[in-house]
Amino acid sequence: MKTKKDHSDKKTQADASDAVGAAEETAIPEHDALSELKEALAAKEKESKDHYERYLRAVAELDNYKKRAAREKADIIKYGKEDLVKDVLPFLDSLDRALEHKDSNDAQAFKDGIALIQDQLLCCLKKHGVERIESAGADFDPNFHEALMQMDSADHQDNQVVSEMEKGYLLNGRLIRPSRVCVCKKTKENNGCEINEANGE
Repeated sequence: MKTKKDHSDKKTQADASDAVGAAEETAIPEHDALSELKEALAAKEKESKDHYERYLRAVAELDNYKKRAAREKADIIKYGKEDLVKDVLPFLDSLDRALEHKDSNDAQAFKDGIALIQDQLLCCLKKHGVERIESAGADFDPNFHEALMQMDSADHQDNQVVSEMEKGYLLNGRLIRPSRVCVCKKTKENNGCEINEANGE
């Protein structure tokens, strides 16, 4: 026959067993959560390492690109005029041949030969975008002309180019050298004479 004391001892043992079971159940989820956090941390560390390695590769590639671009720029500056020089060399050959015949008595033939070489050279320069500014007889334009002197001329209007002392040139439409010119400047006396002649006096 069970007494109240036996019954209470069994109840105490059952309570103790339940408490131990509950503690074990609580400990297992904490252990699982810690493992998950460690795994997540390891994954993030690996991801961070991968990103850092990619960053280092990108920096190295950018550095190599800068060095390559600098070399290419230096080569362009150094050898960029190669095509123009190759096109000009035949004219030097022509000049050499012309100078070989400088002792010839035919001055006109020599002059014609030089004029031909000049025309060929102008065609070569035009191929590379260089063209002459034709200024003789044109109105003076400070955007393309540089006036070195002024003179009165009965054959020209006021502010008209009388003659060119040096030809001007454009490179692809941009001025690289202005034409140096002599400009007509009518004096007041001549203007007065023209007015009198127009009035029939």
